[in-house]
Amino acid sequence: MSEVYVTRRARLRDRCQAGGSQSALISRPANVRYLTGTAPRGAVLLLGTGEDVLLCPGPLDDRNDRTDGRPDEALRLHTLACAGGDPAVAAADLAEAQGWGSLAVEEHHLTVARHRAIRSVVPRLRLADLGSAVEQLRVIKDEEEISCLRIGAEIADQALGELLESILVGRTERHLALELERRLVDHGADGPAFATSVGTGPNSGRPAHRPTDRRVEEGDFLSVCLGANYRGYRCEIGRTFVIGTSPADWQIELYDLVFAAQRAGRESLAPGAAYRDVDRAARQVLQSAGHHEGLPTLTGHGVGLEIDEDPQLAPAAMGKLDACVPVTVEPGVHLPGRGGVRIDDTLVVRPEADGGPELLTITTKELLAL
Repeated sequence: MSEVYVTRRARLRDRCQAGGSQSALISRPANVRYLTGTAPRGAVLLLGTGEDVLLCPGPLDDRNDRTDGRPDEALRLHTLACAGGDPAVAAADLAEAQGWGSLAVEEHHLTVARHRAIRSVVPRLRLADLGSAVEQLRVIKDEEEISCLRIGAEIADQALGELLESILVGRTERHLALELERRLVDHGADGPAFATSVGTGPNSGRPAHRPTDRRVEEGDFLSVCLGANYRGYRCEIGRTFVIGTSPADWQIELYDLVFAAQRAGRESLAPGAAYRDVDRAARQVLQSAGHHEGLPTLTGHGVGLEIDEDPQLAPAAMGKLDACVPVTVEPGVHLPGRGGVRIDDTLVVRPEADGGPELLTITTKELLAL
């Protein structure tokens, strides 16, 4: 994998030089990991005209820690001599010592205090804003990254499938969420990709619902949203079920509507499709049925080293999809006091010649009575 990280850093180096910066300081942890293979707490990457340096506040653990990753062998590792030092400030000092006249920094990640500390140490070094250059490189995934997402999706499917085979009535939302997260780890995940959401009855269908002590009851909608973190890569799946009885007419009608919206969003995924057109495809299905209030602000988003990455599939989003971009499609409707439905998949955008969008999360979307 070393050559992968070398190539990524070379692409970023070209962007920096095109923007007039001789070096770059990468401080956002997901970006550090993308460019180096690891992201120890507090570490930063100094990208130079020749040698690249990973600066860490303390010594790295020699154990092969799959969660944090292992650093690219082509990097030079630098550990701060003084405890409590700031690797970002040390990196800027090193850049000035190398004779570089400019340094691009991630202003959207650095705090004002940290930016001032850098400026106080290297007052003659010109600081520029790197912007979201690394995030833009991360949008299109290589097949190794997609493989990690695919495995993470398989783990999430396994964890969810096992839960559905257990007795659910009488158990709390919080208990079910904790059990799902345990099952994720049991099946090989490094941990959950985000806080698992379980909503029952009137809580079902709420985006990012935080589980409560409400107990599952007969006739409830049960909505679940979870994801696995596998080697740093995060996927997402959401499903809705009915508990213990045949679904009521209103539940069938609402579920079929959200399912149609989700299918419309999935079928619109293609290289060259506008982000907002994917959102519109799903949103129009819901709005045409009279659901205008309380809809999610977006239909989906990118996933990868973070659970919420670019692109954003939203009404005002600008840009078009590329091949090999993993995204979620997750429309939902929540009826206050009654509950709701959310259906959420992770897919990879593929051209029609390759079979169209690749579905990673394959748990059935049939409305099951559990």
